[in-house]
Amino acid sequence: MISILAQERLLGAALGSVFAAAVVYEQRNMIYNSISESQSLISPQSQVREPFVKTKSRLDLGHLWNKAVDQTLGPVIESLSSRGW
Repeated sequence: MISILAQERLLGAALGSVFAAAVVYEQRNMIYNSISESQSLISPQSQVREPFVKTKSRLDLGHLWNKAVDQTLGPVIESLSSRGW
């Protein structure tokens, strides 16, 4: 059995970690919001960006990925399904 003092220390550490995480999260949100506001005041067109990978190439990449996974894991799936898994 853990002592009362150790339990209090563990509870304090856990609550302190949660509080610190909440403070860091709020600070990051405020920083990101202030950066976003200042950039929108400077140049509103800077927020509009071209996608790095075009939609068609993304679809092609996804299709190639799925095809490769099917070819690689197809025999494993067939053997497992033949065993009743």
